[in-house]
Amino acid sequence: MLVLTRRTSETIRIGDNIVIRVNRVGRQQVSLGIEAPPDVSVLRGELKRMPDGATGNPPVAASLVPLAPEQFRVSA
Repeated sequence: MLVLTRRTSETIRIGDNIVIRVNRVGRQQVSLGIEAPPDVSVLRGELKRMPDGATGNPPVAASLVPLAPEQFRVSA
């Protein structure tokens, strides 16, 4: 596992087309912005697929929030 330290507004790049930006840091919470192509699925860890045989459906649809176009800007 790679562990990085970032401050507010700093970014992490994954490959050529994924950018993670630290938006806000609170006492026990960090707000991240993720810029990724539409074909890349970005989900919170607790929304991963349920194991075979498990019952119930994870609340994926209610947890996905569309991003506004201005959130996709990449700084040079």
